Amino acid sequence: MRKFTSSILGGALALSAFATVAYAANPMVGGAPMPADKNIVENAVNSKDHTTLVAAVKAAGLVETLQGAGPFTVFAPTNEAFAALPAGTVETLLKPENKDKLTKILTCHVVGAEAFSKDIMKMVDDDKGAHPVKTVGGCTWTAKYEGDKVTVTDENGNVANVTIADVDQSNGVIHVIDKVLLPKM
Repeated sequence: MRKFTSSILGGALALSAFATVAYAANPMVGGAPMPADKNIVENAVNSKDHTTLVAAVKAAGLVETLQGAGPFTVFAPTNEAFAALPAGTVETLLKPENKDKLTKILTCHVVGAEAFSKDIMKMVDDDKGAHPVKTVGGCTWTAKYEGDKVTVTDENGNVANVTIADVDQSNGVIHVIDKVLLPKM
């Protein structure tokens, strides 16, 4: 994924306008503390709310990339978000013959820059309510900030809410979301 970083940096900087959330030392995600001195993978494997995402990252062969230097912003769908997909979708995507499709979906949840909520809010404000976001997977989403709620809309019109923002990592930041964002395929 590193080769995509420079091409999406502009998109990531434009994404930096998410919900205002107080920074907490080692916030809890999925019942586990998320120390900022650990990388995205080291923390994600401890979240009981992200076991499906971790299995998918492993199946797609993205563990090493997401342990890399980054910076990355990851929009991390919960297990419930994956469970809301049509029956059998996750199981089908995890099959080796669907690795390319799974990789595309997962990389459309990653931006090649570090974008905290304060950055995202500023970009959305600068763009008068909505801001396009380019991902390392080549998808373009729309970030919106209304009231105290940040949403990300995928290319199909699916809207994900950021439920936990600004989980600082040694190689980026995680924002937990309640939907799986899907590229047009």
